[in-house]
Amino acid sequence: MKIEVWSDVVCPWCYIGKRRLDRALAGFEHADEVEVEWRSFQLDPTYPKGAQRPVLAHLAQKMGGSVDQVRAMTDRVKSLAADEGLEYDFDRAIAVNTVDAHRVSHLAKAHGLGGQMHERLLRAHLMEGETVDDVETLVRLAGEVGVPADEARRVLAGDEYAKDVEADSREAQLLGANGVPFFVLGRRYGISGAQPLEVFETALRTAYEQASPTAE
Repeated sequence: MKIEVWSDVVCPWCYIGKRRLDRALAGFEHADEVEVEWRSFQLDPTYPKGAQRPVLAHLAQKMGGSVDQVRAMTDRVKSLAADEGLEYDFDRAIAVNTVDAHRVSHLAKAHGLGGQMHERLLRAHLMEGETVDDVETLVRLAGEVGVPADEARRVLAGDEYAKDVEADSREAQLLGANGVPFFVLGRRYGISGAQPLEVFETALRTAYEQASPTAE
């Protein structure tokens, strides 16, 4: 059974949702029959390429509030992330256009490293304050999961995989997604958002049973 996950590398709810899916799979008796594929979805494809701003300042301007107000809002997300073992640091996070990060993720997927690359980018942005549209940063992060640096640099120098990123987003919208994370299990069962662990556990069982050749 395949699980497709549409996600953005700067999305705090996506990392929380990933952890909950990981936990559900860890307790699922048929986990060895499950393949997880990470698909691209940009939360804000209109964000200017090359623009780099502190996330809290960016959100404050976008929402018409103060940085302190935004920080108070993100504290709840930080708390939920901490419950999943994730230590978010919004004070260091940098808002960027994520198309290049997604292009590198597609390159990693071609090497069988899509999941590792997506995990590394989420951690880099949300926990480490890395600037995930910077070429050298992306090359380094790709290298850390096993993607050849020369290939990553070549991809980033052009527009390779840009159409794949766009195609992923279009497909998500056709499936009814208007945000991320968005999980599709066996093309039969969808989960929108970082739902509680129990929702993932139930969805896994239901989708697996429906996908089973013996299912009626």
